[in-house]
Amino acid sequence: MAQDTPKDNAGFTLPAPASAPPAADAAASAATTATTEAAPAFDAAATTDTSSRDTLIGGVVLLLLFIAFFFAKNAYANGLVAKRVPPNKANASGWWLFIFLASLATGVVLAAVNAHKFLAPLFMGPLVLVGLVALLLTFTSSRR
Repeated sequence: MAQDTPKDNAGFTLPAPASAPPAADAAASAATTATTEAAPAFDAAATTDTSSRDTLIGGVVLLLLFIAFFFAKNAYANGLVAKRVPPNKANASGWWLFIFLASLATGVVLAAVNAHKFLAPLFMGPLVLVGLVALLLTFTSSRR
């Protein structure tokens, strides 16, 4: 590697020092150059598209939450059976709880993955509606 070959992308370089100004003028000239110099613009092509990675991470998180919600469903149903609720009603109530938690988690994960796209009423409206119906059915189906 030769030292005298120019680089294609040199990046930020400092200008060559000029004659040394007096100490009082140095502070004033530094302030004026700092305010007049513009910040370098960010290159749009240099930004990385992370949507597929974010979607994959969101899917894995959602899968792990679904597994946890399944265990919560079983614990809730077993708790209802211990309170003398018939097993078929307790199981149905547990599944409604699972659907409620799954719709809530899906909405949160979609909002975290891409809030601009997924917080639209087209996506969140049905999720909220399913969640509210499932929450209502969770408590009404667990009656004796």
